[in-house]
Amino acid sequence: MELKRLLSYTRKAVDDYHLIDPGDKIAVGISGGKDSLTLLYALHGLNRFYPNPFDLIAVSVDLGFEAADFTPVQDLCAKLDIPYHIIHTNIARIVFEDRKEDNPCSLCAKMRKGALNEAVKELGCNKVAYAHHKDDVVETLLLSMIFEGRFHTFKPLTYLDRMQLHVIRPLIYVEEADVIGFKNKMELPVMKSPCPADGYTKREYAKELLQTMNRDHPGTKERLFTAIENQLYRTNALDNDK
Repeated sequence: MELKRLLSYTRKAVDDYHLIDPGDKIAVGISGGKDSLTLLYALHGLNRFYPNPFDLIAVSVDLGFEAADFTPVQDLCAKLDIPYHIIHTNIARIVFEDRKEDNPCSLCAKMRKGALNEAVKELGCNKVAYAHHKDDVVETLLLSMIFEGRFHTFKPLTYLDRMQLHVIRPLIYVEEADVIGFKNKMELPVMKSPCPADGYTKREYAKELLQTMNRDHPGTKERLFTAIENQLYRTNALDNDK
């Protein structure tokens, strides 16, 4: 995927759901994976011409795995002239050694997001950008319906009352295949996840299920996303406009 196309999808999401206001200070949560690095490029590119001027920083939460090396991300942020901060934590030890969680992903995600949100507030940001793309949105819907019995997924714009922080998801119109194409074209410095649970999660199950459904019935993913827009996103956007 070309940068121009990525910026087009990103701006459409930003405009459709009013994700960026003049004077925002936005932190991009950087895991080191392809999604977050693509989001960093997208917002960096958008910031050059978007009519609502905003400041941009990048923040990574170091979970405490010895194998984690953020040097390539540091180099990329320096290249793009984006301030970069690493938040060091003991989340890996707590989840895998102290708690010995059978389902570590849920607790890890909760603690990681908590550490990220607290850090970006301390850094003076009023918004934090997560790198969830279209496939993530639909996969989360499937997980919610299968394991929780409800029609739910994350929204383009969420306000965290306790933190007084807005969460934005500018990549919701971008498909994972396009993210992979962008990563390959730009040779993004993707970090290999050191997590021992990587690749063995319920999300991987939902990803494989969605791929099977879309292969057997082409267009399934797009129809599911349309259902999400009709039931959740458009209603939310109208409520925000009132």
